[in-house]
Amino acid sequence: MTVNSSSDYYYLLNTLKDLLLTRSVRRGDFLLASGQRSSFYVDARLTTMSGDGLAVIGGLGLDRFAARGWTPRSVGGLTLGADPIAYALALTARGRGQLLDAFTVRKQVKNHGTGKRIEGCFASGYPVVVVEDVLTTGRSALDAVRAVEAEGGHVLGVMAVVDRQEGGREAIERAGYLVEAFLTAADLGLTLAR
Repeated sequence: MTVNSSSDYYYLLNTLKDLLLTRSVRRGDFLLASGQRSSFYVDARLTTMSGDGLAVIGGLGLDRFAARGWTPRSVGGLTLGADPIAYALALTARGRGQLLDAFTVRKQVKNHGTGKRIEGCFASGYPVVVVEDVLTTGRSALDAVRAVEAEGGHVLGVMAVVDRQEGGREAIERAGYLVEAFLTAADLGLTLAR
């Protein structure tokens, strides 16, 4: 698939929806990282790490940035889910002549190498958007936000591929940050069975 521009936002959004439904959505009984049980699981990495997914996510994300008026210098979030999203955005921006780099936030500081928690293209003072693959409780995104702010970054907002609609958006908004999500669980025809 070749996506050269974001002129057809809804085409990209529908393509992402189809990719997620085909590659990432599983139904059954799952234990989530939050400790909750769910009748569905969205392994977004099966979409975000695919060539088609990367092409679509880059265009959609840059469209959302423009709609929000966000002009980040870098994008990233908690490894591993955020990494392909950040790379797709940075590469797509380059193709459009925009300056945007990517970073990753380690889950914990390593005691070797540089000992940094944030790796990649990030510096104090940068305006950033924190990205997330699947937003459930908001804890991972808020952990990345805190890490970025502790290093002097300015968080413009949080952007997720899928919002499971389980309180994550609300938790992030209560903390004072704007949230964008490409699709919700309802958009994917998923409902919580408790």
